[in-house]
Amino acid sequence: MGVVTRRSSMTFFSDPASHYSHRVRIVLAEKGVTVDVIDVDPDHPPEELADLNPYNALPTLVDRDLVLYEPNIMMEYLDERFPHPPLLPVYPVARANSRLMMHRIQKDWCGLVDQILAKPNVKASEAARKELRESLLATAPLFGQMPFFLSEEFSIVDCCMAPILWRLPALGIELPEKQAKPLLQYMERMFQREGFKASLSEMEQDIRG
Repeated sequence: MGVVTRRSSMTFFSDPASHYSHRVRIVLAEKGVTVDVIDVDPDHPPEELADLNPYNALPTLVDRDLVLYEPNIMMEYLDERFPHPPLLPVYPVARANSRLMMHRIQKDWCGLVDQILAKPNVKASEAARKELRESLLATAPLFGQMPFFLSEEFSIVDCCMAPILWRLPALGIELPEKQAKPLLQYMERMFQREGFKASLSEMEQDIRG
């Protein structure tokens, strides 16, 4: 049988370097969603993006008449629209805990990551680098408790964690093997996933080329 190629009804405007775009690409890949991923230079976005998104920002997900422009909303929408495999727990308490973990990753780590990547060589970034490294080391034992981050199943929280951990070389952060062993083993499990490999942009592949 010949392969029928059809244009996807879903388009994802992605910043190929951004961990926020990356987390959504992981969800898309894990779900096996047919999507047109358009790599966009954030400094030179296409006119089409301004028409779709009032903030003219990345990432932006377009699904027919629906336009979404907040990564976590996109992830939850995709999880509901494509229920298998589920990335959020079924039960309200577990679901709330997952959302809380996403919030903590955002508050504790994402700001530091953004600061370091924006201005890697300034003094403030050196302090951010130290804070992020120490915070990851303090959290490292948690990664040894279950196969995924505080979960028996791969979840939306892992989709937020993995892009940050993949970028550690770009952030100038090296973790000591002994102290960070559970975290390093978790990273190895994440990075070997087919969905994770499929999610990487060329720019991201070069980080650990």
